[in-house]
Amino acid sequence: MRAIRRFTVRPVLPGPLAALGDLASNLRWSWHPPTQDVFQAVDPEVWDSVGHDPVRLLGAVGRDRLDQLAADTGFLGRLESASADLHEYLTGDRWYQRQDSGDVPRAIGYFSPEYGITAVLPQYSGGLGILAGDHLKAASDLGVPLVGVGLLYRHGYFKQALSREGWQQETYPVIDPDELPLTLLMEDDGSRAQVSITMPEEAELVAQIWVAHVGRVPLLLLDSDVEQNPDHFRHVTDRLYGGTSEHRLRQELLLGVGGVRALRAFSRITGAPEPEVFHTNEGHAGFLGLERIRELTVPDAGPHLDFDTALEVGRASTVFTTHTPVPAGIDRFSRELVEQYFGGSGATPGVPVDRILALGAEDYDGGDPSVFNMAVMGFRLAQRANGVSQLHGHVSRGMFNGLWPAFDEAEVPIGSITNGVHAPTWVGREVFELAAAHGLERDSDDPDRFWALVDKVPGPDIWATKRMLRQRLVEDVRRRLARSWSKRGAAPTELGWIDSALDPDVLTIGFARRVPSYKRLTLMLRDPERLKSLLLHPERPVQLIIAGKSHPADDGGKKLIQEMVKFADDPEVRHRIVFLPNYDIAMAQPLYPGCDVWLNNPLRPYEACGTSGMKAALNGGLNLSILDGWWDEWYDGENGWAIPSADGVDDPDRRDDIESAALYDLIENEVAPRFYDADDEGVPSRWLEMVRHTLKSLGPKVLATRMVSDYVTELYGPAAVAGRRLNADYAGAARLADWKQRIRAGWSAVRVEHVESHGVGDSPEVGSTLTVQAYVGLGDLAPDDVDVQLVHGVVTPADTLVNTQVESLAAVESYEGGRHRFDGSVQLERSGGFGYTVRVVPRNDFLISPAELGVVAVP
Repeated sequence: MRAIRRFTVRPVLPGPLAALGDLASNLRWSWHPPTQDVFQAVDPEVWDSVGHDPVRLLGAVGRDRLDQLAADTGFLGRLESASADLHEYLTGDRWYQRQDSGDVPRAIGYFSPEYGITAVLPQYSGGLGILAGDHLKAASDLGVPLVGVGLLYRHGYFKQALSREGWQQETYPVIDPDELPLTLLMEDDGSRAQVSITMPEEAELVAQIWVAHVGRVPLLLLDSDVEQNPDHFRHVTDRLYGGTSEHRLRQELLLGVGGVRALRAFSRITGAPEPEVFHTNEGHAGFLGLERIRELTVPDAGPHLDFDTALEVGRASTVFTTHTPVPAGIDRFSRELVEQYFGGSGATPGVPVDRILALGAEDYDGGDPSVFNMAVMGFRLAQRANGVSQLHGHVSRGMFNGLWPAFDEAEVPIGSITNGVHAPTWVGREVFELAAAHGLERDSDDPDRFWALVDKVPGPDIWATKRMLRQRLVEDVRRRLARSWSKRGAAPTELGWIDSALDPDVLTIGFARRVPSYKRLTLMLRDPERLKSLLLHPERPVQLIIAGKSHPADDGGKKLIQEMVKFADDPEVRHRIVFLPNYDIAMAQPLYPGCDVWLNNPLRPYEACGTSGMKAALNGGLNLSILDGWWDEWYDGENGWAIPSADGVDDPDRRDDIESAALYDLIENEVAPRFYDADDEGVPSRWLEMVRHTLKSLGPKVLATRMVSDYVTELYGPAAVAGRRLNADYAGAARLADWKQRIRAGWSAVRVEHVESHGVGDSPEVGSTLTVQAYVGLGDLAPDDVDVQLVHGVVTPADTLVNTQVESLAAVESYEGGRHRFDGSVQLERSGGFGYTVRVVPRNDFLISPAELGVVAVP
């Protein structure tokens, strides 16, 4: 019989144990081993059986055991210590509180479609969600007043299993919020706080708001599975990245528009400060900008500004981060569908639908006029934008150059902040314990000292710790293999080989990630016999641990998984190579510390950043990777190995052959020999030299705290200052909007008519001064509206300027017909080829880049 209703009965803890509930309800436990130890002490067997989930643990422990603990003074002392530590963590001043309050925002709203925080809250699919989770955790550690916004998916992302033939199979278990570390946001009268959005035909989509506490950071998760909604609206938050295009649009409406409304409700109910900066993590949440415009333009909602003024106010305090290096990774909707949901009294009533459509229009060379592009809207609604590594910033400027066609790629206003990872989440506790044993406390106020003292830890201690971590990984893999093969239909008598699968003394290479084609899961299989020879080498064997999910609709990715599984099933090599299904945080946490080498072989430059190798590096692992994403930026020749990339080879099969051969060569000739080159104590000293150098060279860079502090200083702070200026002066914002309209309308008349130069003869020398006079026609614009620039630098044989510098010329005379003269000079400071030109760009104190309006005039 099926139940007509389900609910979870939560335990009533004895008074002395009340702090257990507080510890369980804050997700800081997921990266804080001392708190995990408290829960383990409640009942070690139950703790393991519930997958290290505190909420489920407290619901599964019997009343007798709770009464025993309530009378156990030793346990109560540990509980009190953990509770006091959490209180100090949540209330004490941290890095952010030591910043100048005038330079940083009072609060930041951070929007993401997925969050990978802990395995017990399965609201993530891959790197984007893990990055978002690490962003929240690092913000908490730094004291940054972030508020996360997302959706609560009742099925999350799918669970992956394998058929007997190795084909990926998906299941979607139902998630019960009452069994998760979540609480409902409640109004003062005890009712559930809700937001609603008007859908086509004036139907209302209603959502309730769950709150997860990620350390100091509240995470608001909107949930449409409420009784007021018809079934098709209740299913809006059914699963992550599933459904039709219209279903995705509804999800993104709820995330963006509903997310802003949820933030307003949260601030109203809790008294938390209203966010001054809004950060959209990829384009999925881009509709938040439209809701902020509605708040400013609709009389009942705000100051009743016109659209253009509201646009300037909103975009000044908005940050947009793009994560995809390929156009196929960007959400696009039909313009008709967007018009259907925003027209009339739709999702953001009062905001003209024609202006909305214009924000997402691909109205540039090569664009598709029939689609609405969420990334394009993201760039137009945010004054500040960034990619997630230096190389990705370069790729993004090329991808979206069409929005600023008058400028070279280097001046497209898309910067970069390289991702980082949250060390307390991903570094094995044995690594921290090794550091502590040698006086290297990670929470020291002098983090540079921590990395510098890596050299003080004896090599045998490092090697013994890595061996311990490898052993722990091997045991975890064997358990997972047994479960997987059983699900695939293997009889118990067929599983005896698993007891000897993998070896804690063999060089262990990890490869785990999503399985789109560009990540090239099967590159290592290009020459199966050569791979076998590496795995089975009599003196220097290698073992591979591989994991990854393919999107349910990606049969190509599933075929790659099946190909890999078929190879790994071969009895000749299955003790040396394994494919583990259902890659998630729980699998990743022993995997990164236990691997000696982390393999990454994407098709360059399609890896935006790729943070898995960072996690391995913090655990003393060495990277073996194509120079893509973050590795292109921070590989120094001694902290791992770079797989040569056959850039420019158009034939994909030939390119794969070249790069796979290079991979085999590196493993055979460099990686394995160094690993097995041990001294009399059995310690590979040359290997440990690379491990030490990796920790010192990469450790400070790859941390999520570095990443978040970069966001604060480079993006959040400036956005807050700009937003305050315009919010305090709506008349000034209106003048800025009018000025932009005037510039765009009058720019066709702007031209560089004539340029004269003086001061250098036929043989200029270093130290000479070049004087330039530029005669410029501005039409109806004034000299104060523009910046006339002398752009100079090295000139190539094709007369292209590189390594350029810019000097502003001064207005000295004006003539009839809107003509003006601008003068300036530059000293020749280096020998060699030199060239210059003059250009005119818009100038306004509120612009952060001369390219912001996308217009320029040159001779």
